[in-house]
Amino acid sequence: MTGATLLVELLTEELPPKALPRLGQTFAKGVVEALRARGLAAAEGAFRWFATPRRLAVSVSGVVAEAAARDVTEKIMPVSVALDAAGQPTPALVKKLEAKGIPLSAVATFERRLDGKAEALFHTATVPGARLADVLAGIVQDALKALPIPKVMRWGDSDVAFVRPVHSLLMLHGADVVPGTVLELAAGRVTRGHRFMSRGEIVVATADAYEPTLLAEGKVVPDFAERRADIEQQLVREAARQTASLGQYADLLDEVTALVEHPTVYVGEFEAEFLAVPQECLILTMRANQKYFPLFDAQGKLLNRFLIVSNMRLEDPSNIVTGNQRVVRPRLSDARFFFEQDRKAGLSSRVGKLDSVVYHNKLGSLGDRVQRLDAVARAVAVRLGADDAQAGQAARLCKADLVTDMVGEFPELQGIMGRYYALHEGAQAVVADAIEQHYRPRFAGDALPDSNIGRALALADKLDALVGFFGIGQVPTGDKDPFGLRRAALGVLRILMEAPLPLDLAALIADAVASFPPGVLTAEVDAPLFDFMLERLRNLLRDAGHAPAAVDAVLALRPTRIDLVVPKLEAVAAFQQLPEAQALAAANKRIVNILRKAGGEFAEPEVALLAEDAEKALFHAIVDVAPLARSHFQNEAYTDALRVLAGLRAAVDRFFDEVMVMAEEPLVRQNRLALLNQLAGLMNQVADISRLSA
Repeated sequence: MTGATLLVELLTEELPPKALPRLGQTFAKGVVEALRARGLAAAEGAFRWFATPRRLAVSVSGVVAEAAARDVTEKIMPVSVALDAAGQPTPALVKKLEAKGIPLSAVATFERRLDGKAEALFHTATVPGARLADVLAGIVQDALKALPIPKVMRWGDSDVAFVRPVHSLLMLHGADVVPGTVLELAAGRVTRGHRFMSRGEIVVATADAYEPTLLAEGKVVPDFAERRADIEQQLVREAARQTASLGQYADLLDEVTALVEHPTVYVGEFEAEFLAVPQECLILTMRANQKYFPLFDAQGKLLNRFLIVSNMRLEDPSNIVTGNQRVVRPRLSDARFFFEQDRKAGLSSRVGKLDSVVYHNKLGSLGDRVQRLDAVARAVAVRLGADDAQAGQAARLCKADLVTDMVGEFPELQGIMGRYYALHEGAQAVVADAIEQHYRPRFAGDALPDSNIGRALALADKLDALVGFFGIGQVPTGDKDPFGLRRAALGVLRILMEAPLPLDLAALIADAVASFPPGVLTAEVDAPLFDFMLERLRNLLRDAGHAPAAVDAVLALRPTRIDLVVPKLEAVAAFQQLPEAQALAAANKRIVNILRKAGGEFAEPEVALLAEDAEKALFHAIVDVAPLARSHFQNEAYTDALRVLAGLRAAVDRFFDEVMVMAEEPLVRQNRLALLNQLAGLMNQVADISRLSA
């Protein structure tokens, strides 16, 4: 397919910066897919999306003015309905053809073929290809309607609705304007560039000239990725000049890229005296409020300098730099004021205020929650051999910073400020660190608490939320999880698994349940929450690259020691490499099915009832390997245990070859079932081996 480049651009007022990349990509995808569906663009043809604060655009290569004609086949109706016994058209067929505008004479050309179990008539007609001039405006309109926009707005006297007011529409196919109207804008070849640096209205000669023309005359870098790369390069270069580093900046870089069309980086600074304020406060102020990039020394300590990404490139940028420095000072002064006032009031004095802050109308106040955290954190600390008094102190103080001025202004600093204020009051470092770390992990890949006090408090915090909301029936459904319970569950699992901690998950849930006063929890918690946690664990392990069959086999036993799950998975993976593995898995699957069908409970097998040589051999093989296997299980040497059990293959194979399990004699049959039950119990202590059978 040959053709020319198609360019579509919608010029608007400033678009939402955090949504800009998604808007640009979605708009381009909508246009391109619609062109391909109509045969106007090649299925694998190249395209590019553009997005700046004031425009969405897409460039598509190889678009034709008119698609090729194509044959379209449609089912008319079943033959039994369309034709009478003499093979003549029925009134039903005549009526159907009239409605579709198909002449009755065309019946002779209809194809008869099976449609499911019945024969049907099919009509093939040649349909003219779509014309770009006829369909492009509709394609663009549909692509705009499909944008992920939560709210639209109207402006002036118009009924047009969009995320922001629109100014112009550019639709060029090669050098030609494609006629059409979208959002009451007639298509043309005129656009606008940078608000202040552009030469004025810009006439785009051809679709291929769009990007170079916009850059040369409009001082706009339209490609989002190129603009981002340019900003990053300037930031890194300027930071190196300042003998400094940028720290973590990816999220801010994306946002700033969506705020500028012609980026230039300048250096600003503030008074060194502000560095007495915790650097997290200053960093958040600069990044969140001002979109500045803080600079750090080699040790990660904040410097009193920052980088500004300006939308203007000037020979003398002193006014820009001075203006930004003047704007940031009041923000830093506010942070210093909040910090000083909070320290004067202290952290412990604010604990009582938590009683008047509602956590949830069915779960009480934050003060009530702190009491529960105190009880659970102490219990967990004791199990870990940590100081329960320190865990209790950290629990009582961990939410107090929520009622400080600093966290009231910057909620992102909860926990962080609690640590600073606790240290100022003389708390031990491990207690202060636990206050900060009990929110961890906040997101996938986040660091975990690094002390047992911090781990105990983090587990208490997350389990309290899980138990509380499960206990009042607020269970996540579908994509809805307003209380972040999936994240809390993953946090608990990661702490138990990655630390690792020798704690029983079912016991932890029971501790959290017991911390609630009678009557608060009105729904069953223990079993549903444990099932919920296991499902999260299943997804977590699969995402980490563990084989699904191995994961299912281990979790089928409903393990409560989460720290032992990965070692068990590693043992199963090693077991699967053994030549005996598949045969034993298949045999175990057979055993499980036999025992399930037989039902009932099974006693220990009796030697006197063993009649066949093969069942005697299996019995003695189990007796021989059981002590060593159990020893390995007790020592958590799961790989060694499964290797020992692999030695049973010959005896198991012989048993099934020579022994009829369901013997007619009831005592013999029951004894053989008991023998298989003993074997299954021995083999399935690490995982349900039957689930490994292909």
